[in-house]
Amino acid sequence: MKPWLCLGGAIITEVSATLALKAALDAPGWYALVIAGYVTAFSLLSVCLRLGMTISVAYGAWGAGGVCATALLSASIFNEPLTWLMGFGIALILAGVITVEAGSQNAHSAKQGNEET
Repeated sequence: MKPWLCLGGAIITEVSATLALKAALDAPGWYALVIAGYVTAFSLLSVCLRLGMTISVAYGAWGAGGVCATALLSASIFNEPLTWLMGFGIALILAGVITVEAGSQNAHSAKQGNEET
Protein backbone atom coordinates (compact mmCIF):
# COMPACT_ATOMS: atom_id res chain seq x y z
CA MET A 1 0.00 0.00 0.00
CA LYS A 2 2.84 2.40 0.81
CA PRO A 3 4.23 2.42 -2.77
CA TRP A 4 0.80 3.40 -4.07
CA LEU A 5 0.52 6.24 -1.55
CA CYS A 6 3.93 7.51 -2.66
CA LEU A 7 2.85 7.21 -6.28
CA GLY A 8 -0.32 9.18 -5.54
CA GLY A 9 1.81 11.88 -3.94
CA ALA A 10 4.12 11.89 -6.95
CA ILE A 11 1.17 12.37 -9.29
CA ILE A 12 -0.35 15.16 -7.18
CA THR A 13 2.93 17.06 -6.91
CA GLU A 14 3.73 16.64 -10.61
CA VAL A 15 0.29 17.89 -11.63
CA SER A 16 0.58 20.81 -9.21
CA ALA A 17 3.97 21.72 -10.67
CA THR A 18 2.64 21.50 -14.22
CA LEU A 19 -0.35 23.69 -13.45
CA ALA A 20 1.95 26.14 -11.66
CA LEU A 21 4.10 26.24 -14.80
CA LYS A 22 1.10 27.55 -16.73
CA ALA A 23 0.31 30.06 -13.98
CA ALA A 24 3.96 31.21 -13.90
CA LEU A 25 3.64 32.55 -17.43
CA ASP A 26 1.64 35.45 -15.98
CA ALA A 27 3.02 35.50 -12.42
CA PRO A 28 6.68 34.37 -12.13
CA GLY A 29 6.34 33.69 -8.39
CA TRP A 30 4.73 30.36 -9.31
CA TYR A 31 8.12 29.08 -10.52
CA ALA A 32 8.98 28.25 -6.88
CA LEU A 33 6.10 25.74 -6.84
CA VAL A 34 7.18 24.41 -10.24
CA ILE A 35 10.66 23.58 -8.95
CA ALA A 36 9.49 22.22 -5.60
CA GLY A 37 6.74 20.17 -7.23
CA TYR A 38 8.95 18.47 -9.80
CA VAL A 39 11.72 17.75 -7.27
CA THR A 40 9.17 16.25 -4.89
CA ALA A 41 7.46 14.26 -7.65
CA PHE A 42 10.70 12.64 -8.81
CA SER A 43 11.74 11.97 -5.23
CA LEU A 44 8.45 10.21 -4.49
CA LEU A 45 8.68 8.28 -7.74
CA SER A 46 12.11 6.99 -6.72
CA VAL A 47 10.68 5.95 -3.32
CA CYS A 48 8.06 3.89 -5.17
CA LEU A 49 10.83 2.05 -7.00
CA ARG A 50 12.81 1.49 -3.78
CA LEU A 51 9.69 0.00 -2.21
CA GLY A 52 9.51 -2.61 -4.97
CA MET A 53 7.07 -1.17 -7.50
CA THR A 54 8.14 -2.05 -11.03
CA ILE A 55 9.22 0.84 -13.19
CA SER A 56 6.69 -0.04 -15.90
CA VAL A 57 3.81 0.30 -13.45
CA ALA A 58 5.22 3.28 -11.53
CA TYR A 59 6.13 5.35 -14.56
CA GLY A 60 3.06 4.31 -16.54
CA ALA A 61 0.64 5.20 -13.75
CA TRP A 62 2.57 8.38 -12.91
CA GLY A 63 2.58 9.58 -16.51
CA ALA A 64 -1.00 8.59 -17.21
CA GLY A 65 -2.31 10.00 -13.94
CA GLY A 66 -0.47 13.23 -14.66
CA VAL A 67 -1.82 13.54 -18.19
CA CYS A 68 -5.40 12.80 -17.16
CA ALA A 69 -5.43 15.05 -14.10
CA THR A 70 -3.66 17.89 -15.90
CA ALA A 71 -6.11 17.77 -18.80
CA LEU A 72 -9.12 17.81 -16.50
CA LEU A 73 -7.79 20.46 -14.12
CA SER A 74 -6.46 22.75 -16.85
CA ALA A 75 -9.91 22.70 -18.42
CA SER A 76 -11.51 23.86 -15.17
CA ILE A 77 -8.77 26.23 -13.94
CA PHE A 78 -7.51 27.77 -17.19
CA ASN A 79 -10.61 27.20 -19.37
CA GLU A 80 -8.60 25.10 -21.81
CA PRO A 81 -10.63 22.94 -24.20
CA LEU A 82 -11.69 19.42 -23.26
CA THR A 83 -13.46 17.65 -26.10
CA TRP A 84 -15.14 14.27 -26.26
CA LEU A 85 -12.17 13.01 -28.31
CA MET A 86 -9.80 14.11 -25.54
CA GLY A 87 -12.05 12.32 -23.04
CA PHE A 88 -11.84 9.19 -25.15
CA GLY A 89 -8.05 9.52 -25.17
CA ILE A 90 -8.03 9.85 -21.38
CA ALA A 91 -10.13 6.68 -21.14
CA LEU A 92 -7.65 4.86 -23.40
CA ILE A 93 -4.73 6.04 -21.26
CA LEU A 94 -6.43 4.74 -18.12
CA ALA A 95 -7.25 1.43 -19.80
CA GLY A 96 -3.62 1.09 -20.86
CA VAL A 97 -2.33 1.65 -17.33
CA ILE A 98 -4.80 -0.88 -15.94
CA THR A 99 -3.67 -3.37 -18.58
CA VAL A 100 0.02 -2.84 -17.74
CA GLU A 101 -0.72 -3.26 -14.02
CA ALA A 102 -2.68 -6.46 -14.64
CA GLY A 103 0.14 -7.82 -16.80
CA SER A 104 2.67 -6.90 -14.14
CA GLN A 105 0.67 -8.74 -11.47
CA ASN A 106 0.39 -11.83 -13.68
CA ALA A 107 4.13 -11.81 -14.41
CA HIS A 108 4.94 -11.36 -10.71
CA SER A 109 2.64 -14.26 -9.76
CA ALA A 110 4.17 -16.50 -12.45
CA LYS A 111 7.70 -15.63 -11.29
CA GLN A 112 6.84 -16.49 -7.68
CA GLY A 113 5.30 -19.77 -8.80
CA ASN A 114 8.49 -20.73 -10.65
CA GLU A 115 10.68 -19.85 -7.66
CA GLU A 116 8.64 -22.06 -5.32
CA THR A 117 8.99 -25.20 -7.45
